[in-house]
Amino acid sequence: MKHILVIDDDLDTCNFLREIFEDQGWRVRTAQSAEAALAAVQNKSFNLIVSDINLNDSLNGIALLKHFRQFSPSSQVILISGFGTLETAIEAVKEGAFDFISKPFNVQEIIATARRAVETQEQETAADKTAPTNVGYGSGLVGHSRQMIELYMEIARVAAYRSTVLIYGESGTGKELVARAIHTNSPRAAKPFIAVNCGALTESLLEAELFGHTKGSFTGAVADKKGLFEEAEGGTLFLDEIGETSAALQVKLLRALQESEVRRVGSTKSVKVDVRVIAATNRNLEEEVKAGRFREDLYYRLSVITLRVPPLRERREDIPLLAVHFLQKACEETRKRVTLSEAALRTLREYEWSGNVRELENTIEHAVLHTRGTIISDEDLPARIRTSLGSSTEPKSVTFSEQQFFSDLPSLDEIERRYLLFVLEAVKGNRTRAADVLKIDRRTLYRMAERFGINLEA
Repeated sequence: MKHILVIDDDLDTCNFLREIFEDQGWRVRTAQSAEAALAAVQNKSFNLIVSDINLNDSLNGIALLKHFRQFSPSSQVILISGFGTLETAIEAVKEGAFDFISKPFNVQEIIATARRAVETQEQETAADKTAPTNVGYGSGLVGHSRQMIELYMEIARVAAYRSTVLIYGESGTGKELVARAIHTNSPRAAKPFIAVNCGALTESLLEAELFGHTKGSFTGAVADKKGLFEEAEGGTLFLDEIGETSAALQVKLLRALQESEVRRVGSTKSVKVDVRVIAATNRNLEEEVKAGRFREDLYYRLSVITLRVPPLRERREDIPLLAVHFLQKACEETRKRVTLSEAALRTLREYEWSGNVRELENTIEHAVLHTRGTIISDEDLPARIRTSLGSSTEPKSVTFSEQQFFSDLPSLDEIERRYLLFVLEAVKGNRTRAADVLKIDRRTLYRMAERFGINLEA
């Protein structure tokens, strides 16, 4: 019989998790406070502990995790949260969490994760788990969506190792930010992180930039010069747009990765290097290999670990958070104090964002510079965004309609956000009344608003 401990200050959540775990034939105990949870683990051994991070208590989930390691070292721990960040994921992995998942729950996902955790708990020995040791913060990655939390956990898991990483993602998704986050949270954090865009240089210039050159090796080579592989010694070299490299350069990159050595242009001697390589591309390299445009052996050498950065249209629930983040940044730079109207925010959420996060940042900067008042409206957004959506400058009426809530087949998370906005507008922003209508307390209302990037003070 598997024994599971569920910890959440919300009784409904405890009962929900109890029900789905008991359906698996497991015995479940619940706790609604840190103190009750600590008492439970001191008196009984659990195969799995599932704990909310944001407890209304003196200890949060991360702090509890440290105590679990002391009192119940063999238990696997899954942390859950509606406000996941890369920093939290890194800390969770550092402290030994099995996984970190987001609210609202996907039932099949949490069951599958719990099963893996229980199986791992049964198989593991008392050996310490490997985890990142040099944890850094301020990655620049923003988002609480399920896709981003999964990416945070992947970053946390791979950061400690030397293996090469291949990052897939459309232009503007933040591939370099992911690479920097891996480096910052790795044992190489104190050493250089050097980035180069492989598509921005000619083949000869890129070769000299990567591998260095000797004096007189070509016109303009007036002195010996180290390449970026040597400059990044002990650290990380980020090769952006790796799919743009020529066949000849791919051969030299393969040798550098296989032999951990480079040869400067014009030299006959090789230099040993200790560098972790992270590459990124917006191309499908498997298709490039099939088409004969990318070396298969280099592809396998680069893709020891593969990460995918989701496009913005796949994580629309992060758009309000990103918009506010970029708004604060733009206000600091321009020394203006402006906010986003709900209409503008709605337009931002509905736009397709072919340029992804980078396009959103530029859009917010444009709006801050063009607005004449203190509130950014639809009219302050670039014309291409308003035109693509057929936006109207007339205020939109608030009606509970199928068109408003369901026509684009939104996620449950998105429906919850839309209904919260609907209720707030219906009660004219009265927070007490809104909480009453939703049958939640005001603290939960504020947490919901923060999660969706909604300003209740506006």
